[in-house]
Amino acid sequence: MLTQFRSYERSARLLMVNQFTINLGFYMLMPYLAAHLSGTLGLAGWLVGLVLGVRNFSQQGMFLVGGALADRFGYKPLIVAGCVLRTLGFATLGLVDSLSALLAASAATGLAGALFNPAVRAYLAASAGDRRLEAFALFNVFYQAGILLGPLVGMVLTGVNFRVTCLVSAGIFALLSIVQIRALPARGDESAPDAAAADESATGESAADDAGRRRAGLLSPWRGVLGNRPFLLFSGAMIGSYVLSFQVYLALPLEVRRLGGEGEFGTAAVAGMFAVSGLSTILCQTRVTRWCKARMTAGRALARGLLTMGLAFVPLLAATALPVPAGGLGRWALAAVPPALCALLLALGTMITYPFEMDTIVRLSGNRLVATHYGLYNTICGIGITLGNLLTGAALDASRSAGLPALPWIALPALGLACSAALHGLHRTGRLAPSSAKLEAAMG
Repeated sequence: MLTQFRSYERSARLLMVNQFTINLGFYMLMPYLAAHLSGTLGLAGWLVGLVLGVRNFSQQGMFLVGGALADRFGYKPLIVAGCVLRTLGFATLGLVDSLSALLAASAATGLAGALFNPAVRAYLAASAGDRRLEAFALFNVFYQAGILLGPLVGMVLTGVNFRVTCLVSAGIFALLSIVQIRALPARGDESAPDAAAADESATGESAADDAGRRRAGLLSPWRGVLGNRPFLLFSGAMIGSYVLSFQVYLALPLEVRRLGGEGEFGTAAVAGMFAVSGLSTILCQTRVTRWCKARMTAGRALARGLLTMGLAFVPLLAATALPVPAGGLGRWALAAVPPALCALLLALGTMITYPFEMDTIVRLSGNRLVATHYGLYNTICGIGITLGNLLTGAALDASRSAGLPALPWIALPALGLACSAALHGLHRTGRLAPSSAKLEAAMG
């Protein structure tokens, strides 16, 4: 893995290390923010939900804007701006106690993610060139390592004081800002409409014509991306992968605590589940990608990855057919083992899909307005996650009230099978690898 890392140019290596650090700083703080808001600050539950919801909404809702800005002004300025904004947002979360300031800080942290996430992925795709697939696999290793280590560091710092956690996290993003200003080369999308407008205005256009062209240019990237039908179909089919993988944070912990209780065992079982997911990705991602690349096309890999993610919930479905022990080792095993197997299979499915997913977005964009495509993709999947979690929560509630524990573990595999079939259909009809002429026609 280290040899592979060193084989990339400096900008790609820096982006991978940056992503590890971004996730380290984010996940050392966010898992403990709700407890700080409700405990230390004494906010009501609905206010805690509002503060956290504002962050998610500002990030998901602004991804398309962040991607379009990255294509227009270059990737580096948006990456730096996002890190600076998150520095201010995290520092503010630790220093204020008024609701208005907390909401502003939460919105700032979400907007920061919307600024740098599409830019980072577009920059990495451009920097890696023909080695995009392997680069995104290695990128996911750094990504998961930050998620795995962040909560552990945050637990230690929050044990001292949550304000310390916020200030350390803010310091990490401040350092990231400085490093990227000094060490990250400028890079952008040469096909962005701003460059075209500048070229044409240099030929003698009047100031009024140039201003009109630039105003039209602000919307033209969105019109082109929204008209890219193969990309939109692919984005819709991939929503299921995000809904399924998110159950590591929603349905699986709830199932562990339902059977294992809220005590130390339940906490340890949930922590073990996250460790299984993160460590398996860190240890196996590059090997899985290399194996898949040698044996299957991108479309087949994506379909099989979604199928694996859907089948990940079969152990939980099978467990519902077993009698629930009253206590002891049998109860603990039933509470811990099926969710851990599910988390492992979800991680495997994600390892299969993620590099091909990121590479497919670039191919469907025709290497034009890549950050804008990433931005819209994240927005579509973010909306899908929200709706999917609402439906999953409703299924969990219905299963308990109706005495049908198998209900959510039937619905989630069905979602995986449906999305896998949709991706297989897109692959069979050639929509995952359209020709350049088709892409140009689709995007106008």
